[in-house]
Amino acid sequence: MAALDQKLLRDLRHLRGQAIAIALIVACGIAALVTMMSAYDSLQLSQQTYYSRYRFAEVFVQLKRAPSSLAARLAEIPGVQQVQTRAVFDVNLDVPGLAEPATGRLIGIPERQQPMLNDLFIRQGRYLEPGRRDQVLVSEAFANANGLSVGDRLGAVINERWQRLQIVGIALSPEYVYEIRGSELFPDNRRFGILWMNAEALSTAFDLKGAFNDVALSLQSGANPAAVTFHLDRLLEPYGGLGAYGRDRQVSHQFLNSEIESLAASAVMVPAVFLGIAAFLLNLVLARLVSTQREQIAVLKAFGYDNLTVGRHYLQLVLLITLAGAALGTALGVWLGRLITQVYTQFYHFPILQYRVEARLVLGAIALSCGAAIFGTLGAVRQAVVLPPAEAMRPEPPALYRPTLLERLGLQRRLSPVVQIILRNLERRPWQAGLAILGIAAAVAILVIGRYFEDAMTQIVDLQFRQLQREDVTLVFNQPRSGQARYALSQLPGVLRSEPFRSVPARLRFQHQSDLSGITGLMPDGELRRLLDQDLRPVPLPETGLVLTTKLARNLGVGLGDRLTVEVLEGERPVRQVPVVGLVDELIGLGAYMDIQALNRLMGEGRTVSGAYLAVDAAQLDRLYAQLKQTPAVASVALREQLILEFEKTVAGSFAAFTTVLVIFAGVIAFGVVYNVARIALSERSRELATLRIIGFSQAEIAVILLGEQAVVTALALPLGWMLGFGLAALMSHAYDSELFRFPLVVTPASYAYAAIVITLAALGSGGLIRRQLSRLDLIAVLKTRE
Repeated sequence: MAALDQKLLRDLRHLRGQAIAIALIVACGIAALVTMMSAYDSLQLSQQTYYSRYRFAEVFVQLKRAPSSLAARLAEIPGVQQVQTRAVFDVNLDVPGLAEPATGRLIGIPERQQPMLNDLFIRQGRYLEPGRRDQVLVSEAFANANGLSVGDRLGAVINERWQRLQIVGIALSPEYVYEIRGSELFPDNRRFGILWMNAEALSTAFDLKGAFNDVALSLQSGANPAAVTFHLDRLLEPYGGLGAYGRDRQVSHQFLNSEIESLAASAVMVPAVFLGIAAFLLNLVLARLVSTQREQIAVLKAFGYDNLTVGRHYLQLVLLITLAGAALGTALGVWLGRLITQVYTQFYHFPILQYRVEARLVLGAIALSCGAAIFGTLGAVRQAVVLPPAEAMRPEPPALYRPTLLERLGLQRRLSPVVQIILRNLERRPWQAGLAILGIAAAVAILVIGRYFEDAMTQIVDLQFRQLQREDVTLVFNQPRSGQARYALSQLPGVLRSEPFRSVPARLRFQHQSDLSGITGLMPDGELRRLLDQDLRPVPLPETGLVLTTKLARNLGVGLGDRLTVEVLEGERPVRQVPVVGLVDELIGLGAYMDIQALNRLMGEGRTVSGAYLAVDAAQLDRLYAQLKQTPAVASVALREQLILEFEKTVAGSFAAFTTVLVIFAGVIAFGVVYNVARIALSERSRELATLRIIGFSQAEIAVILLGEQAVVTALALPLGWMLGFGLAALMSHAYDSELFRFPLVVTPASYAYAAIVITLAALGSGGLIRRQLSRLDLIAVLKTRE
């Protein structure tokens, strides 16, 4: 073995504690990169393959009723490649083993299996049997959540008639990769599912034979989606078209794309923190090693080793530590990536969600870690290379000491000698202390941001489901009903209070901006569904005018007093100018609200309602559920408490693993930074500490001197880390500000305390190791003067 190789191994053995700590930090950074990028690649590949093979549509529109002959005219729109017309209805379901009523979305499909847009992948069972009108395929998520299998039967109220449906297959569709009813944040697969039924049977049951109420289109390459939707709306307006929208507004696709984009962003930000800290620590370690090996460098050069060879030798030390961390991080990243991919299968449903790690990702991660390490240690390597042999043979010149700020202010007399030494050393190494503080602060920020997601989700539940939506049950009728329906609802078992609402689809326009949304008419004195401003104060509904959510107002560019053009897409389709009279904060979806009577007047109708919010006696819930399952007029039922339970169960499961990983990663950073900085301080000041020990300082006092510096560094890092964490939370809040949902900027004191406790424990652990090494300090060997 070459002499330099032997020296390299000897240096690694000597630095093994510091090398392990740095390698672990590198491993965390590479693990984060491989985990997120591999999950990103797997999701994106699965999405693209699934969409392509099963012909996911690119434009969608719902309408009241149009004749089937209109499909030929739709196909003639410039840019349209394929047209699929169908019947789609939401119905009330009676699911075996489920006390509450569920909602099923019935979608008509051809009697015989054939290629179509939004095609089906049949996981179990078979396709519909020709001529059978009672057979259905059910979505896999719904079947799994309710324990349904091929051969089971469901009860359904189809156009006010009770019917038994037989499950003949369990299927998936690219249209419902993320299967939610509307604008919810998480799916409730027990109470909402997709059912595919014989198209002719479904159309006949809803008096839609020879007609359709839903259209899906695919586009030719290079087609303009905006132009297609414009022509589509003009053609379907006489038939009650509710406004065409592209794939980018399709709810399932929006959620999936949002997840993919967040993975890509996190894969850049998180590894950068770890690799930056690793580069800083490697620079500290190597600079100290070069300083202690001045004589060895001089001897090497005297024996003929050139600058390039000496520099390569020290770079090899850095690369060995980095490669060890990269190898461990890659293995850990692959393992975590598989776990995350399994978690995604609970929410996103693909025929095959295959986890893959490409060689280019692994090679890129290793190259990135090595590049960061080399960049971070170039200064220390240059210091070793340019050191002249004659100068290297002399001891390093002593540091230039000046009075510190405390000494200039005359405050040192009020402090003990131990505290003076601690503060003096911190002030004389500001660059090293500052970087150590920044490294620990980064660990604190990572913990804060991990808890932020949990805080934000808790806030969403509290605001949306406890302060805004205070009803127990939300009923939606299969078609608008007269105001007398409210009195009928009051007679249902256990109903304590009912508040009707009117919901109409509408396009809201202001100047060149528009939004395909809807307007909800609420009772002005309602208690079950409230509107709140940003200070959580109730916003009264005025007799006229619109109240918008702040997100919708920003999208449209409107403020209080501006007049919106409201194009109603139902009934007589009136077009009105309506002023904006209020703004409210909501965290899920977009909303526009009016006094229900004002909305009835705008529509030119009587006291029409679309559904109702109900407060219910808990003891009567079973009786209410049983009756609702058999009520023909009810299209869907949403249960607030069940939504909260499903939400909390999902959050608890997904964030427990996420938080655990962040705790481990942040603990590694804190441990690595404190241990390396303290270990270098021990190496640099061993002579000073030994001298203090000999002149009378106790073992405990010199331990306080050394570890006290690290305690001060950790204490200073905590508030900085809290601020960095809050800043990252603000960035995340901005990033998750979409039409689907918004994350509120809320970080609780418990999250700050949690981060402080974890970092303190990690610092105490590394301090314990340094304390053991300090107790073994050989005073005689340390005090020997170099010849």
